[in-house]
Amino acid sequence: MAELRLQTTGAGVIASSEFTLDGIEEAVKGKGSAWLDILKPDDEVKQWLENIGIDELAIEDIFGHASDTVQRFHGHRFIVVRARDADNRLDTEPVAIILRGDLMITVRGTRIPALDVFSRRLKTADDDEIAIGVDFLLYELLDSIADDWTPILSEYSNKLDDLEYQVFDPSKAYEGLLEGLHDLKRLLREASKSIESLQSACLRLLKPGERLINESSLAFFTDLQQLSNTLVKRCSAYSAGATSTRDTYLSHVSMDLALSNAKLTEVMTTLTIIGAIMLPLTLIAGIFGMNTQLPAELNEIGGFWTIMAGMTIFTITMLSWFRKKSWI
Repeated sequence: MAELRLQTTGAGVIASSEFTLDGIEEAVKGKGSAWLDILKPDDEVKQWLENIGIDELAIEDIFGHASDTVQRFHGHRFIVVRARDADNRLDTEPVAIILRGDLMITVRGTRIPALDVFSRRLKTADDDEIAIGVDFLLYELLDSIADDWTPILSEYSNKLDDLEYQVFDPSKAYEGLLEGLHDLKRLLREASKSIESLQSACLRLLKPGERLINESSLAFFTDLQQLSNTLVKRCSAYSAGATSTRDTYLSHVSMDLALSNAKLTEVMTTLTIIGAIMLPLTLIAGIFGMNTQLPAELNEIGGFWTIMAGMTIFTITMLSWFRKKSWI
């Protein structure tokens, strides 16, 4: 069953027991601009939207896969933006907004923290702002969604600073550093979905000649567009910073691996040279160490030194050749 919340600029919050969907117009009559919030819409809500003349394309978006949009239909305007989900900061969920006369309707499938902020703002709005009408409600709602991201992006910025410090801290190795950078980029991508939807909505609402908002609210939406532009730039900057930090980390890892491979190669070269020198010497020693009769001249005392001299000359010759080849 759908959860309903009704709030007006003239009478504040109206208890759900005091109205029904079919009696909304009567419940808000004479109470200024009104906001009806519908959480987890059902078939009854769908039927009611059809009864009050909401375009079938808008209804399909609400009950299907809603994509970011700003449209004008006969008798109402339809907007879809994305906002942060209360359950998971990795998620952004669509919020469908219908502006019909002095009534603003929001339809969503999950809890959105920004809507609670909007409700509190609506209670403290001054008379001049309320006089603007339902367009001011739309501005406050979109501004609440934008403001909801400001502390989150600051948190992401601090996380990026910590990860950068870990990358450039040679004192110790940090586990999970690469995973942390990937998680941060994923968070920023999700934030961008919401913020860019706000940016697109503002551009469409402010488009000259479209008449999607009244003149008295232009200044508010212009400020909102500037805020959304700033948030988009922050997301892009943090994402670029995370990419740069990741590349630096991978470069350090590659450099460490290259140094390790160079050391290993040096050790293997040294062992190969020793083996190349020792193998012939071992062969000679093995031959003359066999339990057989040697030539007479080698059985004499001078024969030993002759063999040693030959082996020494061979060793020096091999070392000279290796040095000439720049192997040592």
